[in-house]
Amino acid sequence: MTVAKYHIVASDLDGTLLAPNHQLNEFSKKTLVELHNKGKTFIFATGRHHVDVAGIREQVGIPAFMITSNGARVHDLDDNLLYSKNVDSDIVQPIIDIIKKDPNIRINIYQDDEWFINQEDEFLKKFHKDSGFAYGVFNVDKAPTTGIAKIFFVYPDHEHLAKFEDEINQQFGEKVNASFSTPFCLEIMAAEVSKGEALKAVAESIGYKLEDCIAFGDGMNDVEMLSMAGKGLVMGSAHQKVFDALPDNEVIGTNAEDAVAHYLKDHLI
Repeated sequence: MTVAKYHIVASDLDGTLLAPNHQLNEFSKKTLVELHNKGKTFIFATGRHHVDVAGIREQVGIPAFMITSNGARVHDLDDNLLYSKNVDSDIVQPIIDIIKKDPNIRINIYQDDEWFINQEDEFLKKFHKDSGFAYGVFNVDKAPTTGIAKIFFVYPDHEHLAKFEDEINQQFGEKVNASFSTPFCLEIMAAEVSKGEALKAVAESIGYKLEDCIAFGDGMNDVEMLSMAGKGLVMGSAHQKVFDALPDNEVIGTNAEDAVAHYLKDHLI
């Protein structure tokens, strides 16, 4: 299958489609509109919350599916919920109890339409400014436990977070999918959740298969999607673990170079 024949395009956001300032620039917006006008189906496939992504989709102004929370939620073109899978409610607090031993790690929870964090964070307020999606603060000793799409932890030392990943996997490995979206962000979802499985669900819902999909990503949370899609493209700025996991996948430029938009212009539009 030539690249032009792929019907479905799925892209990660941060580190992939979005510029380094975490905004969608005008060239990328125009490219997505042109892609839509060519009859292609576009999917935002991200670790972000669906409320946040809906704001970004509105900026672009095209109908698009949303795979969010790394596949724990899937919404169709009309915002109908196609798929939802929560972290088991009985393990949410125990997982947080592991992480809270280090008070410097930022703990985040996506609960249904809400976002909670264990302490104020001015950077995150700026990060989500365009979407208008704001967090609330929660007590780490009394975390919300129902309707949890994902829990994620942020800390500027990858190896330190990786130790907690090991501990969580040792205790709850059969019940969770733990992966890094960036080297400094460890994300915990239910075991069956991945962007790849969500992409399969979207494709089948509109009469296509995974081989009809082309996907872009840069994080370990993209590996399933990039390996399962008909063609999976790795960003040149991806973490080494992604290159190691996908040694045969084509590598393109970086998000600073608008590599996704340029690839789409050159091959699908």
